[in-house]
Amino acid sequence: MKALAYYLPQFYPIPENNEWWEPGFTEWTNVTKAKPFFEGHNQPRFPADLGYYDLRVPETRIGQAELARAFGIHGFCYYNYWFGKGRKILQRPSEEMLASGSPDFPFCFCWANESWKGIWHGLGNQDVLIEQTYPGSHDFEAYFEYLLRFFRDPRYIKVDGRPVFQVYKVAEIPDLPLFVSTFRACAANAGLPGIYLIGGVPPTQLDWNPRMHGFDAVTGSEFSTLRYWKRNSIRPVSQPFHHFWDRLKSKFFPESKDFSQRTSPVVIEYEAAIKELITEENFDYPYFPVLIHDWDNSPRATSRSLIFKNSTPELFRNHLRKGIEKVSNLAEEERFVFLKSWNEWGEGNALEPDKKWGKAYLHVIKEELGNL
Repeated sequence: MKALAYYLPQFYPIPENNEWWEPGFTEWTNVTKAKPFFEGHNQPRFPADLGYYDLRVPETRIGQAELARAFGIHGFCYYNYWFGKGRKILQRPSEEMLASGSPDFPFCFCWANESWKGIWHGLGNQDVLIEQTYPGSHDFEAYFEYLLRFFRDPRYIKVDGRPVFQVYKVAEIPDLPLFVSTFRACAANAGLPGIYLIGGVPPTQLDWNPRMHGFDAVTGSEFSTLRYWKRNSIRPVSQPFHHFWDRLKSKFFPESKDFSQRTSPVVIEYEAAIKELITEENFDYPYFPVLIHDWDNSPRATSRSLIFKNSTPELFRNHLRKGIEKVSNLAEEERFVFLKSWNEWGEGNALEPDKKWGKAYLHVIKEELGNL
């Protein structure tokens, strides 16, 4: 069983964030400004063991890996940003990790193929800061060429020798067959035994068979529907999940007709939310659940946020057990569960120790994986 934790590299200043927000902006800027919205609201949150770190510092990256390894996490899944035409952002931590050979810790990439919008940070509009584009096969080839040096690294996570590469939103790629054929041809030309493609799909498309689209597996992205509660344009597209969004609305937002006009966060009990985050369906292809120990993006989105209330390590234990069971019948090299996330502090979603819980969630992971 391999637990892979998503890893956010936005903890060092970059010119784009300096321009959009303020000089020196990092994810910590929002974290330190957070305020509670109700009695008992766990905000602001304070990092413990690793402090308010800077990812330009090698010792920080080493400390993260050592901590994750000590508690049974197999590797990090770095969010990787390629917006088309060679436009990259936040690549420094992974590039320095590759060049230095340190930390000696398994990793893979998730292509976070999504436009950056100001609304993520509480702005009242949908202004696009960086647009995700798909210029065509030449750009896919250029992207693969950039990734190849990572794929060849012995630390890179593989299945039967094939580098694991996740696409966050397969539905956003206008010519998905072109992407697949280009990446697979590039892998063959590079002398790799192939590439292991994982597609991120929403719950209304969980019957999207990856093998029919040139992919090898899917990640369960049930949370994506709940996360984007403001966007009530989600349309059911297929059986048997066409009632998923209607069920969520009736359960969590029975009186909300126009989410965009809300002036206070949506607050959901964690125990109720996790019941919706792993499908009960079984598939004849690998399905990797995404396990969420907590969620609160009010540091970023303020009054337009979504908050899971009353998360505890023991409730997370039940969620983790369900995720582990979900992949127990897969081939040994494919028994992945994804943890969301290692360090998304601005979304109240960091497994790194904090002042309230310390290492309690990490102990749950170590205990449950150690009992297998």
